This record gives sequence, structure tokens and C-alpha cells, in this order.
Amino acid sequence: MEARIFRISCALAFACAGFAASAGPVNINTADAAKLASELTGVGPALAEAIVADRKTNGNFATPDALMRVKGIGARIVEINKANILIADPAPPAGAR
Repeated sequence: MEARIFRISCALAFACAGFAASAGPVNINTADAAKLASELTGVGPALAEAIVADRKTNGNFATPDALMRVKGIGARIVEINKANILIADPAPPAGAR
């Protein structure tokens, strides 16, 4: 029984790791709720809607940590997603048109 629980735990861990790896950079100041929910780990549709509502009410987020002003988003969610949270669109590469 313990071996079976271990195998299930490992499978879940690998599945979650794959999901986290699939998240991509997202501008939290311009993305819609669907994009936020699909790109930020630990953010589902309800939290994504709360992010958009907060942004409309209080203005843009100045830093990734500012997401913590949204009820339900804490330091852990911000930390997990920090590499994928943008507050502005990236500049185009030099020489790009």
C-alpha cells in the first residue's frame, strides 16, 4: 500500500511540475482573466477575475509583489510565478521592426 501511495505521489508531483513549466510570461497589467488563469500557476478563473477587477479599480500593478493586494494571492503564488510576471510588455529586440 505504501508503494502505491508513493507512486501516486510521484506521478502527481511530475504532473504538477509539467504544469508549472508550461506557464509563460504574462503582463499582469494588460492580460485578460483567461490569459492570467492559463499562464499563472495557482491562479484559477476566480482569482484571475479578481486580478482584473482589482486592476480596473486600483490601477496597474507597479511590481509583481503588488499582486498581493488581491484577496487570495499571497507571497507563495507570487514567488512561484515571479519569473513569468511582467508589469510591462518586453521591448522588441534591437533591430526588429
